[in-house]
Amino acid sequence: MAKDKQKETQSLDYVVRSGIAGGIAGCMAKTTIAPLDRIKILFQSRNPLFEKYAGTFTGAFKAGHAIYKNAGFMGLFQGHSATLIRIFPYAAIKFVAYEQYRAYLMPTRAKETSARQFIAGSLAGVTSVCFTYPLDLIRVRLAYDVKAAGKQRPTLTGTMKQIYHEPAALLQHKHLQFLNFYRGFMPTVAGMVPYAGVSFWTYHIVTQICRFDPIVSAYARAPLPFDEKSEDLTVAQQKMLQKPTLKTWAELLCGGIAGLVAQTSSYPLEVVRRRMQVGGLLNPDKFVGFIETTKEIYRLKGLKGYYVGLSIGYIKVVPMVAVSFTVYERMKRVLDID
Repeated sequence: MAKDKQKETQSLDYVVRSGIAGGIAGCMAKTTIAPLDRIKILFQSRNPLFEKYAGTFTGAFKAGHAIYKNAGFMGLFQGHSATLIRIFPYAAIKFVAYEQYRAYLMPTRAKETSARQFIAGSLAGVTSVCFTYPLDLIRVRLAYDVKAAGKQRPTLTGTMKQIYHEPAALLQHKHLQFLNFYRGFMPTVAGMVPYAGVSFWTYHIVTQICRFDPIVSAYARAPLPFDEKSEDLTVAQQKMLQKPTLKTWAELLCGGIAGLVAQTSSYPLEVVRRRMQVGGLLNPDKFVGFIETTKEIYRLKGLKGYYVGLSIGYIKVVPMVAVSFTVYERMKRVLDID
């Protein structure tokens, strides 16, 4: 039975369907919070025009108003095209990889432990980052660039050309120009282990509570279209009892909690990554190292420098992860791969 399930998960049909489900979930989640994402990047990378707004509760709203006043409504979505180009393959690969790692590590329900959930989630996150990191760098550059009066908004192709022709890779790695697209790659991988691992791990724990806790499940589970105490249940009905459907609010809550915990555990590494990614704009002649960036952040802001923009990070990540997991679970049911 376990081998049949693993074989089904590894089939091309399952991989394609889970990839489509994951890609759509990722795009919907990112679109939901695109304006907040841009503001957070401006805060993390210490853009000189927006640094004055960082560190206060109303700073994000003031920054959003400044962007809207300067660049209009579409300015809030600057860099979002690169986000969607990146997020579909990123989310697709992440969820496909997670399903594959889960099938290998947890072929039966009895083997679905918290540790294995964490490992599967971490490996899935790292796998997706390896394939899509250059697109993330382009997105951050687009979001960081603030449109000045009389200046055109930066374009996707223009930003790609600018990154490629930066002299850092040419000077330090001879002719490996493509390495310019991997600034900040190592802290990204380091941060993805706790972020993705904790995200999937927390989501699993919270959904299990909502599905099977005697008290919580009475409110969180969606009504079953059959009598679960019946003695002649079909195979499909038995499968549904093993993983009962949750109400929409419960699914969103589970995803939101997962995002909250994951963001807290990995945020300092995310700040370091953003600073390294925009390093090419500030100093295109060299690669800024992880340790050097970490020390610079501490020198300028102390420990609180590693948590700049965390409040907006919470506002952004909680709904994003909530929508992502909820849409993914719904898409799996629509595509009949649950």
